[in-house]
Amino acid sequence: MGSRNQEAWVMENGGNPKGLSKETRHGRTAHNMSSSSLRKKSDLTLVSKVHSSPLRNVLANIQEVILGTKLSVLFPAIPLAVVAQCFGFARPWVFALSLLGLTPLAERVSFLTEQVAYYTGPTVGGLLNATCGNVTELIIAIFALKNNKIAVVKYSLLGSIISNVLLVLGTSLFCGGLANLRQEQKYDRRQADMNLLMLFVSLLCHLLPMLFHYGGASAGDTADSSLQLSRVASIVMVIAYCAYLVFQLWTHRQLFEARDEGDEEGANDSEEAVIGFWSGFAWLVGMTVIIAVLSEYVVQAIEDASDSWGLSVSFLGIILLPTVGNAAEHAGAIIFAFKNKLDISLGVSLGSATQISMFAIPLCVIVAWILGIKMDLNFNLLETGSLALAIITTAFTLQDGTSHYMKGFVLILSYIIIGACFFVQRTPSNQTNVPNITLKSATEGVFRA
Repeated sequence: MGSRNQEAWVMENGGNPKGLSKETRHGRTAHNMSSSSLRKKSDLTLVSKVHSSPLRNVLANIQEVILGTKLSVLFPAIPLAVVAQCFGFARPWVFALSLLGLTPLAERVSFLTEQVAYYTGPTVGGLLNATCGNVTELIIAIFALKNNKIAVVKYSLLGSIISNVLLVLGTSLFCGGLANLRQEQKYDRRQADMNLLMLFVSLLCHLLPMLFHYGGASAGDTADSSLQLSRVASIVMVIAYCAYLVFQLWTHRQLFEARDEGDEEGANDSEEAVIGFWSGFAWLVGMTVIIAVLSEYVVQAIEDASDSWGLSVSFLGIILLPTVGNAAEHAGAIIFAFKNKLDISLGVSLGSATQISMFAIPLCVIVAWILGIKMDLNFNLLETGSLALAIITTAFTLQDGTSHYMKGFVLILSYIIIGACFFVQRTPSNQTNVPNITLKSATEGVFRA
């Protein structure tokens, strides 16, 4: 494995790779280690018999990138989605195939950022991992913004946060507790506390615009005030997230480093790069372009899928999109919980939720501002209430630094209740481009009373 790593670097860069030692961990995070649990060792026996060096390098890269994951069986969904779109198949088919195609792509982006990070050093690698950690959700949100589907942006990002703090974390604690019934599961509370603190800051920034909306004198004045407050709060949130990255990558790095004990099969292989820097960068750009194409298909077809399946757009955006799109990351977190490595599972779930709430959402507000689109942080009463209850429930669950299956079971039940709420909610598909879908009949009377 080591010779293959050296060969990949020499063939593409003509020198020695930077940061391959164990002491330099290339900014590896819990997110990367979670995805690595779905990777499989590649057998390059046949590839090594190819005499042409450039061809051998290309085949080795294809072997590692396309076939080096247990999710490779889902890759055919990508060309099928493109064919369905080009030949005018039913829109729900385009939506479903695109969503399935995004699943292995999200895992492969994590793999490729890790490969590139081997050569850039721990600081740049950490920044790269932090930026690309939720690239799928961010790209879907950007395309929804371009199509002026503000509600879809809010639904998808809100669903990712709730899914991470309730479904992913809950399933991890539940499965880990069942697999380790005879030993007490413990985790480092310091990382969890820091992430929960950031989530509460995000919740505050969502609550105030909503209270502006329901507590103001006139609809026009409150909408403008809520929009201005949301833009200021978004700038503050991005600044806070940058400070959080400094805290995570420099001053208190030891709190966030994923600690892999090296006792699992293939742990030594994960210590070394398997493709060269420029190959990894090219694959990363290509995968990002494919994600962008499929994300556009998802955004364009979500309303048709909602009408065809009889499901509300809010349910598809808050429940289905995050669950399927992040299936690889979620599965990795659960696998590490089975191995009694809760620090990694918490790093995946809470770290991803923090990145979406403190970076992806405010970034969308700022981008919408630049594009002249009125998007604010008012996610309405039902959505904001669900977010608040999810964060508070998770905070109480993680307050003592120990875990058992019952805690996970409660989080899963909470997610099911929230999912049922949006399942029975009926939002007309023609309202998904309205900046704020309000529940006037149920809420305005309460707040005006």
